[in-house]
Amino acid sequence: MARTFVLGDIHGAHRALQQVLDRSGFNYDSDTLIQLGDITDGWTGVYACVEELLKVKHLVVLKGNHDIYFQEFLNTGIHTKNWKGGEATLLSYARLIQQDVDMQSILSGFRIPPDDVPLSHREFFTKKQQLYYIDEERRLFVHAGFKRHQPIDGQPQEKLCWDRKLWMQALSCESAARGMPAGSVKLKIHDGFTEVFIGHTPTIIWKKDTPMKAANIWNPDTGAGWNGKLTMMDVATKAFWQSDKVTELYPDEPGRMGS
Repeated sequence: MARTFVLGDIHGAHRALQQVLDRSGFNYDSDTLIQLGDITDGWTGVYACVEELLKVKHLVVLKGNHDIYFQEFLNTGIHTKNWKGGEATLLSYARLIQQDVDMQSILSGFRIPPDDVPLSHREFFTKKQQLYYIDEERRLFVHAGFKRHQPIDGQPQEKLCWDRKLWMQALSCESAARGMPAGSVKLKIHDGFTEVFIGHTPTIIWKKDTPMKAANIWNPDTGAGWNGKLTMMDVATKAFWQSDKVTELYPDEPGRMGS
């Protein structure tokens, strides 16, 4: 039977992506994969990540704040000063056209023309990514958060891709309801979503490298953008599979910790 998976923030860790796809037994033809955004920035496997995701027949891919930085580069050719981890993303694509490019040349000002990024990849970031996704079970998937007392339709990109208030509210709600039956605590949401899946705020902040749940909000971003792991979760059963620690997979790279 076909399954539906949700995948946390990848941040260019293609080796981790390959591990969770293999370990979960993911079927590229029949299973559905919902990726929560932030494919770019951190490790130098961004190009390979996109190539891997493009193989998935039933793919839903969301836009993260770091993907917006890359989209801005594709649109303007400008490497924004706030683009943390962007050097590794540019290096990933620079290797396509100049095999000898190293990280130092990126840091000292090396740039690649946006048109040298393959068209299929440009369209992936500019056309295929969406701000949120609602499945048939009224589960919501969004990169960061949203104003839960308002309809999600029409909420600004800045809220959906950057805001962390929803997760903090869920944690506060869960903390205030200690002692109540498991699963009985839920945040009130205008659109009545049964569950919400988010990325953006890594669980390693709370010293956890496994998915966290607070009220009716699930957070499977387990720190692949830093020194944690990449997580892939079965949406229905909540079983999950994880990569090795990304710092072990990319021992010779600084990642975002070097930004």
